[in-house]
Amino acid sequence: MSEEEQKSRRGIYLLPNLLTTGALFAGFYAIVAAMEQHFEAAAIAVFVAMFLDGLDGRVARLTNTSSAFGGEYDSLSDMVSFGLAPALVMYEWALGDLKTLGWFWAKLGWLAAFFYAACAALRLARFNTMSGSTDKRYFQGLPSPSAAALMMGMIWMWHDLEFSGAELKLPALLVTVISGALMVSNVSYYSFKEIDLRNKIPFVAMLAIVIGLMLASIDPPKVLFGGFAVYAASGPMTSIIRWRRKRAARHASKEEQESG
Repeated sequence: MSEEEQKSRRGIYLLPNLLTTGALFAGFYAIVAAMEQHFEAAAIAVFVAMFLDGLDGRVARLTNTSSAFGGEYDSLSDMVSFGLAPALVMYEWALGDLKTLGWFWAKLGWLAAFFYAACAALRLARFNTMSGSTDKRYFQGLPSPSAAALMMGMIWMWHDLEFSGAELKLPALLVTVISGALMVSNVSYYSFKEIDLRNKIPFVAMLAIVIGLMLASIDPPKVLFGGFAVYAASGPMTSIIRWRRKRAARHASKEEQESG
């Protein structure tokens, strides 16, 4: 029996799995808060889950406590916190009010919520099966935490501006469907995995981080929603730019061949 198998038989690593449990709890709390009509608390809970989810993997790598159990547990936690929770919170906040427009819109509301949850599950399954064979610098499709942040950022921002979900049910429907579709798309998103917290960073980068934290502290709902909206749009925009460059290169190559 190998040393790794002996360790797995004895138990599991506490610290990273404790952080994963915290993320799972935050996602579950978001659902409960939405059922009680506490939408701001629900949105903040998903952001807390996002922070803990980003922390558990880094802690596991830094402390050399990564394990197959931790990876599977993290995926299940992500499905709750970034798949089911955002879908159900959005449904409680706005999509459920589509029923006021008729029976077709009522069905479309819960189908949109299910579409988002199903896309999150497909996104996580694809990530788990392709994690060892893809470029670490980029994600294929919008990461589920970022999609959840886009959804919850919208709720938090408009709730802070004293708008109800019933007033924004159609934009909420659009954001839900787009967020789900981007998760299962082939659009590439920068992963930021090249950033190593143990290495030195340029002074300008540190200054940018400080400015970002200052802006977030001034108005967290707007800054967070705006930031994740820009990140969600960066994938399609980058793909369009790359496509146009390739098209121009093919056109230039064709002209050279014809002139030669």
